[in-house]
Amino acid sequence: ASDWSSDVCSSDLHVSLSTGISGTYQSACIAAKDLMEKYPGRKIYAIDSLAASSGYGLLMELAADKRDEGLSAKELAEWIEENRLYVRHWFFSTDLTYYIKGGRISKAAGTIGQVLNICPLLDVDYEGRLIPREKIRTKKKVVKRIVEKMVEDADDGLKYSGKVFLSDTDTELGDQVTALIEETFPQLKNKVQRFDIGCTIASHTGPGTVALFFKGKKRVN
Repeated sequence: ASDWSSDVCSSDLHVSLSTGISGTYQSACIAAKDLMEKYPGRKIYAIDSLAASSGYGLLMELAADKRDEGLSAKELAEWIEENRLYVRHWFFSTDLTYYIKGGRISKAAGTIGQVLNICPLLDVDYEGRLIPREKIRTKKKVVKRIVEKMVEDADDGLKYSGKVFLSDTDTELGDQVTALIEETFPQLKNKVQRFDIGCTIASHTGPGTVALFFKGKKRVN
């Protein structure tokens, strides 16, 4: 914890949720400016993660590893800005109910999608926004497709051995994706870290959602 009553020169780092889905970065910048004016001996770096959910968590764990290597707050801020777009986010939903309720898709389109068993596949783009990429029919096909996306994007392709986070609102679907990842990427056996999707994200995506996060090719669109 920081001692804000101290005049000792020191640095602090705050990394916010993506500006593509939240206004917390702007708020952090305002707070940092006010505090640095009040405490001239302090330097606060406010960084936009351009990440969300467990992708945000993965970026923070990678940053913590760099901190443990001895990077200063300034060096760590620079590292995060240089590497944040290499954290890939892919996720799908198999139930469109909450997308309809939230106004993300029209009731007519959602109803047709439900009849056709459409499972939207989305990712987070280079501006930190959630972007629909593909419309996949059936759960079986979307499970296969999200792992194919990891094959396309992951560092070292099928030899990927880095950190993998998987979050879900459906344990069975999460198990299926995890099993397919471990079958496809032999070096990841028992290395996929599993999490529940929290209430905030789940209230938007609803049940039947699986999100996959890993380090890979830089997001360019």
